[in-house]
Amino acid sequence: PLLKIGAVLSTMAMVTNWMSQTLPSLVGLNGTAVSRAGTSEKIVSRPGTEVNAEGPRCIAACGGGTPGPSARRPLQVQNISQSMEVLDLRTSRDLQYVRNTEALMRGLDARLRVAADGQRSLNARSFQELKDKMRELLPLLPVLEQYRADTRLVAHLKEEVRNLSGSLLAIQEEMGAYDYEELQQRVLLLEARLHACVQKLGCGKLTGVSNPITIRASGSRFGSWMTDTMTPSADSRVWYMDGYYKGRRVLEFRTLNDFVTGQNFVQHLLPHPWAGTGHVVFNGSLYYNKYQSNVAVKYHFGSRSVLVQRSLPGAGYNNTFPYSWGGFSDIDFMVDESGLWAVYTTNQNAGNIVVSRVDPLTLDVLRSWDTGYPKRSAGEAFIICGTLYVTNSHLAGAKIYFAYYTNTSSYEYTDIPFHNQYSHISMLDYNPRERVLYTWNNGHQVIYNVTLFHVIKTSGEL
Repeated sequence: PLLKIGAVLSTMAMVTNWMSQTLPSLVGLNGTAVSRAGTSEKIVSRPGTEVNAEGPRCIAACGGGTPGPSARRPLQVQNISQSMEVLDLRTSRDLQYVRNTEALMRGLDARLRVAADGQRSLNARSFQELKDKMRELLPLLPVLEQYRADTRLVAHLKEEVRNLSGSLLAIQEEMGAYDYEELQQRVLLLEARLHACVQKLGCGKLTGVSNPITIRASGSRFGSWMTDTMTPSADSRVWYMDGYYKGRRVLEFRTLNDFVTGQNFVQHLLPHPWAGTGHVVFNGSLYYNKYQSNVAVKYHFGSRSVLVQRSLPGAGYNNTFPYSWGGFSDIDFMVDESGLWAVYTTNQNAGNIVVSRVDPLTLDVLRSWDTGYPKRSAGEAFIICGTLYVTNSHLAGAKIYFAYYTNTSSYEYTDIPFHNQYSHISMLDYNPRERVLYTWNNGHQVIYNVTLFHVIKTSGEL
């Protein structure tokens, strides 16, 4: 019996030693560190990326998709580490109990040897003492049974560690041999190449508009916001104009992120108040409609001065021919790949939308087209590649309903879905530099990506 108990003690000691040394190092494959109870657990798979026990945390922003096995693995790691903590605590406790009974077992072994050598000397009292000593050892049986169960748990943990090692290798292969800074540089390079590729594409026909992307919620129900439609991509300033009439205060934010957080801006005070929300920034200047007039104003941000102002012949103003939402939106300036445009209407055109090419330097009207579409029935409008696109409403359920092609002086009715998330659009403009739609929607600043069908011209084609 003593040899068996000694074997058990030896086995327990071996298991405890393995638990305290070998198993943590196995779970810590490739630099992984597993913390003790009471501390946050973290697995460092490679420099620049980390996964917390609460769930995965991407350092670099990634697109949507279904999480793969690597995204679910941290919870499994947490279960393994928790099992190790419980097993370690239980092992320490039970081993201490076995050590405390060691003296009792040695005394019982000595009495058994004496009884075996002289059975006739074993009287009733001695026999009762032996029975009492044996009874004291009975609690050792469930402890040993628990160790048998823990042996199975150790085998299970070894299998989980083996699976974890494979997952870590898969993550490493997926990440490649680049750290975060290298990946970031590669992403920036790819973005630059994509931007250059987009700029080389010919003009296209609008075939789809993405779901809205809300940038910020601020200001009143009506207003406008924009970036420059012509400057290099390094210039990421954002201009913000709250309200639709008699406003003069223009906020210039240094970057889009500053606009989102509402900080790092300067204020421009226009010499003439504006009407409507159809303003546009083109090559460092703001083009807008002067309040209570059909005068177009060019305000230069750099010199903080009006460079030129000119009347649009016959153009209605002061809510004579606004869009369906009103708001003094009689005159709407726009920019596309070919330059500056003005959208308005006149009594001569019977309230139908007029599209005019405008010289950005002198504000002279170069050419005009009568689209035949009543402006009061339009929700909003924008121009892409010389084509005017008109929504049939400014409210929920709106769609891009009408398209007028200035290159052929023709039109067609369209049915392009347009998700009006906040149910009241008061400004809608296309930015050809970024190829997105800017929208002011019920106090929310929103953008939409557009899908264009491109006809790419090669050498030799007309």
